[in-house]
Amino acid sequence: MSAINRQNVDLSCGLEDVPVLFQELTCPSFQYSPDNVQGAGCTTDPSEVTLAGCSCLSRSCCSDTCSCLLTHGRAYDGSGRLLDLGRTESAYSCPVFECNALCSCGESCSNRVVQKGLQLRLEVCSTQDRGWGLRTLEEIPLGTFVCEYAGEVIDFGEARRRQLSQRSEENNYIITVREHAVSGSITETFVDPALVGNVGRFLNHSCLPNLLMLPVRVHSVIPRLALFAARNISAHEELTFDYSGGYRNQHPAELLLTGRDSPARGSRTHGPQRKACHCRTSNCTGFLPLDLSVLS
Repeated sequence: MSAINRQNVDLSCGLEDVPVLFQELTCPSFQYSPDNVQGAGCTTDPSEVTLAGCSCLSRSCCSDTCSCLLTHGRAYDGSGRLLDLGRTESAYSCPVFECNALCSCGESCSNRVVQKGLQLRLEVCSTQDRGWGLRTLEEIPLGTFVCEYAGEVIDFGEARRRQLSQRSEENNYIITVREHAVSGSITETFVDPALVGNVGRFLNHSCLPNLLMLPVRVHSVIPRLALFAARNISAHEELTFDYSGGYRNQHPAELLLTGRDSPARGSRTHGPQRKACHCRTSNCTGFLPLDLSVLS
């Protein structure tokens, strides 16, 4: 029998600046989109520019004069990496705001990071017992933006309908982000990359992840779910994040995703169920995070 020659293909079909490599014969069935798209129940188009811009005319904005940075604070250093991530995670209890399309500053402004999209060489791979996974083909320094978790932005009702209609053997990709404001108000964002999504849909859960997810606002009030390197990451290492939003026992935002990488336990045939975690870390909780509030 002749050997099958597997070739690298670009899952993004040229939509990313850097190809998303994939070495299997059969590609997962979904529509690739680098950015969030408006889904059922979402009243705001994520691509619409709804945030005000700064009037800075410099190549890179200054914290003392930029209205974006004065209002929301500086999140990145001069090289575009998250500030102080190695010393404290509590600095990221609030969402990040970048300069946007209405700002007068240049494209080289250090407050423009997530909006530049994928810049790293990543590869979708098959794991031993967790389905698809995502690994990096190059070293990633601490604080570097890696990729988004992008997909359809839907409302609570649609998220509930989709989860209740799922069979136990089906994968669930819906992530819920709850941002708590000082005033006490809570902003919820539901993103589902099952049918329309980007490379982030292949990320697996880990109880000791190497990525940290943060809500980042660029042009729209709808946040982008951006993933940053939580430590220095070696080439060919699998990329993971905590589906519950945790990192070193810190919760910058509540991020809750029904696990998708193992068979479900239980007698129900529809809707999300608690699933076993196979991350094999020293602090593994044994089960993937499960958000039951969507079903209440």
